[in-house]
Amino acid sequence: IFLFLGSMCFVLAVGHCIWENKKGYYFQDFLPWKEYVSSSAVSAVLIFWSYFIILNTVVPISLYVSVEIIRLGNSFYINWDRRMFYELKNTPARACTTTLNEELGQVKYVFSDKTGTLTQNIMIFNKCSINGKFYGVVYDKNGQRVEVSENQFQTFSHLTYVLNSVKLLFVLAYVFQKTEKVDFSYNKLADPKFSFYDKTLVEAVKRGDRWVHLFFLSLSLCHTVIPEEKVEGELTYQAQSPDEGALVTAARNFGFVFRSRTSETVMVVEMGETRIYQLLAILDFNNDFASDGLRTLMVAYRELDNAFFQDWSSKHSEACLSSENRGDKISVVYEEIEKDLMLLGATAIDDKLQDGVPGTIITLNKAKIKIWVLTGDKQETAVNIAYACNIFEDEMDGMFIVEGKDDETVRRELRSAREKMKPESLLESDPVNSYLTTNPRMPFKIPEEMPNGNYGLIINGYSLAHALEGNLELELLRTACMCKGVICCRMTPLQKAQVVELVKRYKKAVTLAIGDGANDVSMIKGIFWGFFAAAHIGVGISGQEGMQAMLNSDYAFSQFRYLQRLLLVHGRWSYNRMCKFLSYFFYKNFAFTLVHFWYAFYSGFSAQTVYDTWFITFYNLVYTSLPVLGLSLFDQDVNETWSLRFPELYEPGQRNLYFNKKEFVKCLMHGIYSSLVLFFIPMGTVYNSVRSDGKEISDYQSFSVIVQTSLLCVVTMQIALETTYWTMISHIFTWGSLGFYFCILFFLYSDGLCLMFPNIFQFLGVARNTLNLPQMWLSIVLSVVLCMLPVIGYQFLKPLFWPVSVDKIIDRIHHCMRHPLPHPIRTKLKHASSRRSAYAFSHKQGFGALITSGKTMRAKMPKKNSFPFKK
Repeated sequence: IFLFLGSMCFVLAVGHCIWENKKGYYFQDFLPWKEYVSSSAVSAVLIFWSYFIILNTVVPISLYVSVEIIRLGNSFYINWDRRMFYELKNTPARACTTTLNEELGQVKYVFSDKTGTLTQNIMIFNKCSINGKFYGVVYDKNGQRVEVSENQFQTFSHLTYVLNSVKLLFVLAYVFQKTEKVDFSYNKLADPKFSFYDKTLVEAVKRGDRWVHLFFLSLSLCHTVIPEEKVEGELTYQAQSPDEGALVTAARNFGFVFRSRTSETVMVVEMGETRIYQLLAILDFNNDFASDGLRTLMVAYRELDNAFFQDWSSKHSEACLSSENRGDKISVVYEEIEKDLMLLGATAIDDKLQDGVPGTIITLNKAKIKIWVLTGDKQETAVNIAYACNIFEDEMDGMFIVEGKDDETVRRELRSAREKMKPESLLESDPVNSYLTTNPRMPFKIPEEMPNGNYGLIINGYSLAHALEGNLELELLRTACMCKGVICCRMTPLQKAQVVELVKRYKKAVTLAIGDGANDVSMIKGIFWGFFAAAHIGVGISGQEGMQAMLNSDYAFSQFRYLQRLLLVHGRWSYNRMCKFLSYFFYKNFAFTLVHFWYAFYSGFSAQTVYDTWFITFYNLVYTSLPVLGLSLFDQDVNETWSLRFPELYEPGQRNLYFNKKEFVKCLMHGIYSSLVLFFIPMGTVYNSVRSDGKEISDYQSFSVIVQTSLLCVVTMQIALETTYWTMISHIFTWGSLGFYFCILFFLYSDGLCLMFPNIFQFLGVARNTLNLPQMWLSIVLSVVLCMLPVIGYQFLKPLFWPVSVDKIIDRIHHCMRHPLPHPIRTKLKHASSRRSAYAFSHKQGFGALITSGKTMRAKMPKKNSFPFKK
């Protein structure tokens, strides 16, 4: 824009120099040069800067103020969206920034944490295996397995038809018999919120099965949970991780109630009998197990003699007090005691998906948004999540697993995957390979590469450490970006940031990271190795793991499913509105400013303005500010329902189709054309014209009023054509601003003001005289018609000759609005297989150090039973 401005000023300065040499020099008696002007060249230099001031309106200084107002307004829409309000936690969505709203409509890659983001991070004791017997599955009288259901009646779909103006509603329903819960009334300390459906486990507890009792005793003793009992009999547990709390709660309901603890003792109520165990040592949790789709944990025990324990205890104390390699030494000591164990059984805990996650993933995939799950969990667990969330599908053409232990193996696995997805990408003739060969160190953006099917990629943290080094990072990026879904498991927070930064560096795409815990902050808003590694947009979810992710995010809400609304509704609207705003803003300023350029050729390049100075002052500030704000705050091409029903509408933002260099050039050309019309139509209309009384009307002031009035009518009609969603506010802003112009026109050119301040208000009576002229209204009508015809023609012909996918979707929406279709029949959803039925949780270290320190433990303990048992 500055180059364009400078070029115009240079042309006009040269024109002034030529004019002064050929004509101006001989008219110095009438137009004398200033005393400091010694030649036409000096005058041209001064005129250059004069035109630089006059034409500076092509540089959108006021644009920045308007942009911030628009961004602020669209941020309020997010904060006020009741459909993103989570009632269970009384938590609204929150926009923590105003600068990224339009980027929400351009997201191509979403990097998501797993636990607490895709899942609820609320653990439920689901099944268990004790001494080889499986508990937790319910069977009917005929021995058939029964799916557990808490609801007796569920409606799955409905159809609505309109026949002869009568609406008929058909409801298709499936009825389930409510599964009966296990009765824990025999246990007064049971948690009333705990649910279990297999009665055989309770029967085993009641008949005194030794292995079952030992199993639940182990669960009630081996943990770092801290109990609270503010009211007698009302126990609450504070656990470092939700699954640990779920295990202790399960033991509590089956009759082994963890009641209280000190730094040296643990009190448990076993089937109504209180017992106190001496706490000898705590081996804090430092591993994670998962299989068969559930968060599983092995339960085992070992009997120790006193001599062995005393020897081990001294080694343990020495390792804990070590100042060097403390963690490694403790692990070695743990290994000495955690062997030769007798397996009691296994627990299976279910971390359920958040509501709406699978549907959200499907919708985002339709919008061509790629989902990468970056998690610290085990591979098998992460894959189960991916299938349950619809990131992976059974119908995929292939699944690639990268698990190499060295650079060469990782490279071979990545290339093997790429060879199957796109064989030509390995050839030297491939454009990316050619560029890398000729420019190995030049920064560049890798274009989108289309595979020959739908594929998924799984890579663990160890292999990822190799893949993120040197040239392998491009191999990883090209392979991963061809896949529909990517799962990176066993990752550190630093690796999450590295993966996000890799995509940002080499892909021309907007990235979004979403998570709920402190370990997600590095990819939401993180710095490593001295530079920013966060995604373009960071989203925090308020979950079970604190507020750090929310506090470091750009946007925050409580449920993952709100992400589709944030992107497909608010993001898409914000992007579309901002693009319309920028296009219109540049157009109206070009049309306004370039009239001065054409006028220069008729004014001796004297730097005289076409418009009245008050019009120049009010043009951006008053006359055109409210209409463009109304467009940018209220316009919708389609409503929120259609935006979610047709996610494909999101694609133009990803490709930045609505405002780019090409669109800017279109605005420039449109502005140049409009300025030509706005100058030469009034010029031709008033040239050598006279009024009915014979007086001339081709004076400067009348011409100025005709041009500026025509300009405002044209830009008002232009914004009316751009507006697709009219509200009362839009009408008031658009037509009210035009009406306000005429009111101001009569006020500024009134006799009173002009007579009181003749040096400031110089257009005495011009408005009254000019608006009575038929030539003026002819000029306005011709200017509006000639400026609008190309726009209307382009909007009509573009979908016919240069259609894009969005145009076809808009046509479908308009057809559906004219001819409503009945709701489709939704079939009953299939139950996922056990392999994909539930999900794992990355366990953290517990309260072991806190417990053994004794800082938070009460000294209150019953006096009876002085340590008869040891743990």
